Amino acid sequence: MSISPRRSAVALAALTALVVSGCSDGPDRPRPAPSTAAPSSAAPTPTADDPAARAAALVATLSDEDLVGQVLMPYAYGSSATDVSAGSAAGNRALAGVDTPAEMVAKYRLGGVILVGFSADDPTSGNQATTNVDNPKQVRALTDGLRAAAGKLPAGAAPFLVGTDQEYGVVTRITDGVTQLPSPLAAGAAGNPALTEAAWRAAGAELAAMGINMDFAPVADVLATRSTVIGSRSFGADPATASPQVAGAVRGLQAEGVAAAVKHFPGHGLSAADSHTELPVVGQSRAVLDRTAFPPFRAGIDAGAMAVMSAHLNVKAVDPGTPATFSRKLLTDVLRGQLGFRGVVITDGMNMAPAKKWSPGEAAVRALNAGNDLILMTPNVGQAYDGLRAALRDGSLPRTRLVEAVTRVLTMKFRLAGHAQPALGTLDDAGHRKAAADLAAAAVTVLRGRCGGAVPGPVSVTSSGGRDRTRALLTEALTAAGVKVVPSGGTVVHLVGYGDGAKDLRAGADVTVAMDTPYVLSGAKSPTVLATYSSTRASMTALAAVLAGKARPTGRSPVPVPGLPPTTCGA
Repeated sequence: MSISPRRSAVALAALTALVVSGCSDGPDRPRPAPSTAAPSSAAPTPTADDPAARAAALVATLSDEDLVGQVLMPYAYGSSATDVSAGSAAGNRALAGVDTPAEMVAKYRLGGVILVGFSADDPTSGNQATTNVDNPKQVRALTDGLRAAAGKLPAGAAPFLVGTDQEYGVVTRITDGVTQLPSPLAAGAAGNPALTEAAWRAAGAELAAMGINMDFAPVADVLATRSTVIGSRSFGADPATASPQVAGAVRGLQAEGVAAAVKHFPGHGLSAADSHTELPVVGQSRAVLDRTAFPPFRAGIDAGAMAVMSAHLNVKAVDPGTPATFSRKLLTDVLRGQLGFRGVVITDGMNMAPAKKWSPGEAAVRALNAGNDLILMTPNVGQAYDGLRAALRDGSLPRTRLVEAVTRVLTMKFRLAGHAQPALGTLDDAGHRKAAADLAAAAVTVLRGRCGGAVPGPVSVTSSGGRDRTRALLTEALTAAGVKVVPSGGTVVHLVGYGDGAKDLRAGADVTVAMDTPYVLSGAKSPTVLATYSSTRASMTALAAVLAGKARPTGRSPVPVPGLPPTTCGA
C-alpha cells in the first residue's frame, strides 16, 4: 500500500508531540497533554538514534493493517510459537482463526503478546483462559519463536513486545527456576526503596533472559480498603511510603531493559470489588484521589515508567458511569494532562467483565479513543482487528489517534532495543537470591510480643490447609538455623496466608504468622504474632532467623491492623 502525504504528515506531527513532551514542568505542576498540531519550523530535529525519530519514520511506512496490529496485545494458546497441541490449536482458532501463536502474530501484524499462567492463591485467575509458561527454557524458546514471526512483519525492525504479570507474591506467572521476590506488601513493610530497586533489578534481568521485555507491574494501588483482589499486591496503605517503593521497582525493571507498566490507574485499591467480574465503584472525592490514589502513579511516572495500565473502575468524582479504561477524562485529561504521562497507556484485560459490555471491536475502538495505546487480551482478536479497521475507514477512530498510539508503542520498543539479552544462566543466581533475601529479611514484622530473641525450642510448625510446601520450607530453614523441629508439641508456630480468616487461626498457637495481608492477626490470641507478607523460600528463611534469635525483625506493617501496632520494635 502506498503512503499518503497525509499519513506522513500525521506521523511527523505525532513524533514532534512525543519529543517536545519529554520536557517536564516538575512533578507537582500540571503539564499539558501532548499536542497533535503541525510542528513549527523551530522544532528540534531528532537524531537518527532517537527512538521517537525511528518510531515516526517506521510509522510513515506502515499500512493501515500494520498500524492496527501494532496496538493489539492478545494472549495465545500453546507453550510453543509453532508447535501446539490439538487443544491449543482449537483455542487459537476460537480466539483468532489460526492454529498457532506464530500464525496469530503474522495474520494480525501484532505489536505484542502477553504470556499467561496460573499460580496458587491467584486473584486474577478468572481471566486466565490458558497457561503458556512452564519453565525458563520453554519460555525463552516461545519468545524466540514469537520474535522470529514478528521479525518478518513490516514493523519487524522494532522489538516485538512480550509481556507478562510478574508481580511477585500471589500474582507470579513464572515460578519455577527463577528468583522469587517477596510480595510488594513485604517490600512496603521493609520500607527501603534501595532494597526494592535491587530486587526488582534482579527480576528484570531474569525476565529479559527469558525474552520478556514488558512486565505488567508494579502495582501502584494504595490499599485503602481490604481488597482481596489487590491485597498484598500493593505496597501498602500510605501513599507517602508506597510511592518510593513503586519508583524503586520501576527503576529496577527498566535498568534491565524491561518496560514497567504501572497499574491499575487510577487506583484499584480504593474499592474492595473485583473488576474481573464487576465494575467496581470508586466513590471517593476528587480531593481524596489527588491525595491518596495518584501519588504512587506520579512517582512511577517520575521514575520513568514506560507504560501505565488503565483499570476497569467507575470513578464517580471524575467520569461517573464510565469505566476508567474507556474514559477520556481520566486517561487523557488526568493521566496525561494532570500527571504528565507521556508513555504508553495499556488497557487492563479486555476479556474482563466490564470491558465485555461491548463487542471486541467496539471496545477496542472506545479504548483507543479514550487514550489507550495498547489493547490487552481482547476476547476475540479477529473481531477487534476488524473493528479497528472499520472504525479507521469510517472515521470513528481518527487516523491521528491511531498514528499517535502506534508512534508511542514503537518509541517504547526502540527504547528497549538497546539492551542486550542476558543468558538464561543468570536466572536464580547467588546475587539475585541475595537481593530477594535482603528484602525479605527487612520485611519481617513483630506486631505483638518481644522484639527479637529466640523462641523456646523445640518448635512444631502448623498451618491452615493446603500449605504443606510452605511448612516444609520453614521447617528446613529452622533446622538450618539450629532450631529443633518436632512433629507436634513444643512451641507451636502457626502459618496463615492468602484468603485465610478467623477459622484458619489455631487456638493455643504460641506464634501466629501472616504470610499475606496481616489483617487476620487482629483475631489471633497468640502471645506473639508476626508477619512476613509472603511465603517464598526467602521469606521463610528470614522468619526462621527471627525465630532462632539470629536476626532482629525491623519491618513495620504497611497497612493498619485493628488492635495491633505497626511493630513492637520501636521506630
